[in-house]
Amino acid sequence: MMLPTSTIGSFPKPDYLRDARRKFDRGEVRADELRRFEEQATRECIRLQDEIGLDVLVDGEMYRGDMTTFFAQHLEGFGISGLVRSYGNRYYRKPILRGPVRRPRPMTVDWWRFAQSLTRKPMKAILTGPYTMMDWSFDEHFESREAATMALAAVIHDELVDLEAAGARVIQIDEPAISVRTDELPLAIAAMRVVTKGIRARKIVHICYGDLAAIYPKMLELAVDQFALELSNSDYDMLEPFKRAPFTKEIGFGVLDVHSHRVESADKVGERLRRALEVFPSDKIWVNPDCGLKTRTEAEARGKLEAMIQATRAVREEIGA
Repeated sequence: MMLPTSTIGSFPKPDYLRDARRKFDRGEVRADELRRFEEQATRECIRLQDEIGLDVLVDGEMYRGDMTTFFAQHLEGFGISGLVRSYGNRYYRKPILRGPVRRPRPMTVDWWRFAQSLTRKPMKAILTGPYTMMDWSFDEHFESREAATMALAAVIHDELVDLEAAGARVIQIDEPAISVRTDELPLAIAAMRVVTKGIRARKIVHICYGDLAAIYPKMLELAVDQFALELSNSDYDMLEPFKRAPFTKEIGFGVLDVHSHRVESADKVGERLRRALEVFPSDKIWVNPDCGLKTRTEAEARGKLEAMIQATRAVREEIGA
């Protein structure tokens, strides 16, 4: 399919799930009860994506509180801090590396299988990458940032192996931190080689809200097939660098600003997608939001995605896809 549509991963959590999670933290809801709420929210999220016509679906991350804390809670060697401010009025419980990292069991395979069972469309598997896990954690154990990153790369590689064995054909590794600490891009590249070694599934790296210009074109050395990038929020300032140094891989082209409450029109999204076609071959473009949708309301998330799908279908017709 030309110009396949997908999303980055997270969706807004419904009120009943947020309430259940608060009660779970207070000991008022059992783990099995919380799991039922998480499964219900996942079903609703996948039903929405099927209804509006996305091509490659995600599970919505209804079972994850945070993209780093979730994985830290499932790996040995981590502790969890109190609340730390990440940006704006957003807070998370920051992981603490306290010992050797070990993965006692798969972290996402069960949820991926559950989500894939709910649709005939391909289900993307999504993990946080080793460099971001390291950078967004306190380290009380490793002698260097490199040692911590490479230890995390090994266990995340094992998760990719299990996901591929379970049937995942599209796997996304989230690495937003590499466009912030740009001096450590060689470390992120080395770690990604470990993460994706031997994996035949389509491998996507997601990068957002940093200094892409500082890491381009060196970032193309990351051992992945596709880059899913935040572009609309930064008003497509990377298109000129992409023209000067040709983009050699697939691009997940961000056409929705997920940091804005405004729901884009299909015409506006179509304009953005046509800009992509001026720079990239049509068979190398995937269409997606800039980042996850969890900070938007349910109505905003649906409206934005409907505009994205409507615009993509119109552009497909224009180019005869």
